[in-house]
Amino acid sequence: MSNGFSLEAPPKDLSAWLTYIEQLHPSAIEMGLGRIKTVADRLALKPTFKIITVAGTNGKGSTCTMLSQIYQHAGYRVGCYTSPHILRYNERVQVNGQEASDASLCAAFAAVEAARLGTANQSFAISLTYFEIGTLAAVWHFVQTGVDVAVLEIGLGGRLDAVNAFEPDCTIVTNVDLDHQDLLGDTRELIGYEKAGVYRASIPAICGDINPPSTLIAYAKEVKADLKCVQHEFGYELADAGWYYLNNQQRVYHLPIPALKGQYQLTNAACAITAVTALQSVLPVALESIVKAMQEIKLMGRFYTDERFPWLIFDVAHNPHAAVALAENLKSLKSLTSNKSGEPVRILSVFSMLADKDIKGVVEILKGEVDTWYVAPIEHARGTSVKALVTAIHEVIPDASVKTFASLADAYTQAYLDRESCIEQHENDKIVAFGSFFTVSSVMQYLNEHVNTPLRKQ
Repeated sequence: MSNGFSLEAPPKDLSAWLTYIEQLHPSAIEMGLGRIKTVADRLALKPTFKIITVAGTNGKGSTCTMLSQIYQHAGYRVGCYTSPHILRYNERVQVNGQEASDASLCAAFAAVEAARLGTANQSFAISLTYFEIGTLAAVWHFVQTGVDVAVLEIGLGGRLDAVNAFEPDCTIVTNVDLDHQDLLGDTRELIGYEKAGVYRASIPAICGDINPPSTLIAYAKEVKADLKCVQHEFGYELADAGWYYLNNQQRVYHLPIPALKGQYQLTNAACAITAVTALQSVLPVALESIVKAMQEIKLMGRFYTDERFPWLIFDVAHNPHAAVALAENLKSLKSLTSNKSGEPVRILSVFSMLADKDIKGVVEILKGEVDTWYVAPIEHARGTSVKALVTAIHEVIPDASVKTFASLADAYTQAYLDRESCIEQHENDKIVAFGSFFTVSSVMQYLNEHVNTPLRKQ
């Protein structure tokens, strides 16, 4: 196998590294842990910091961010590895909320590549995917920077995901629903088994799904994990001025509602706090740190609004489960805004999805909330054509108002112009860019290029 370059002449910058590692493997995904464990051994990559692994169909990013914020407020040095990114690859690898620099990531990739190629004694190169190299690079960076705890988000499934090559001290499965059926299976039972693969013997195994698949429960019992399920061992209870975190049905903490919008975020918060509680003996955290994290947490792409564009909402909802959460947030927004002003709220949707997602399922859930669909293709090999998107919308909503465009930037521009032209009659109108990380990223990048101040890092 050709390695593409000698170690004396590696890619010159982060962009070149990303292009290089993307081309190393013939497929984007190859499930299995053997190859990544071999390279980790070559790197002598044996983290001594605590690791919390977070899996699930949706809510992983929110839960990872909550955990990271809580431990930062508690005074720990925290590594956080998530995917995918929205604007910059650097978003995936953060220490105490700060993105890794280009130079740090290049150093990490160089270390991983040297181990992947092997020495004369090892005699052979090992093929790794983009995500596998990224995972090794992130953990290597966390070792170099001396973190106390690392929060690692599973990329796909759990059992055979690259992140699962590293032994956790605590594990979370936020929920289980249908997504990536071609790789994980076409039932919740099959997918639940794959996600439960992050669980370990005698290690806290947290589940935020109110109706977990039997396979998840069975797997946890089989490996003798310390299983804790929402609405059983932990949970939450709404209160007039916030909410209570429950441990075995007993009120433990009174907390503010998380700054991330949506009642479903309380389940994510409860999962995060259960992990923090389970690790108190090795990573003590005071109530004050949890309170501050709940008040301050923000996450791009999760019903996110930049203060410069109060009419624009970003949401990466890309499957029916996530669409339910988006629909609930839009209902609440409409109700609250209409009650305040007496004027109805129209939702103008800048919309696109990947071809391997359940497009009709997402449209079905949002059909009562979206007034006009501004449809454009995602510029990616997995993107759906405009024709297929429009067909899916009209199959669910025959009389849907749909406008088509060559790019998501054009779709946003027209939605903005339409809103402005009717602002006197519809001043409460909102534009929602959703359907994929790529959809959100395209609109954000367009705005960064056409406004003086770029979107702020969170």
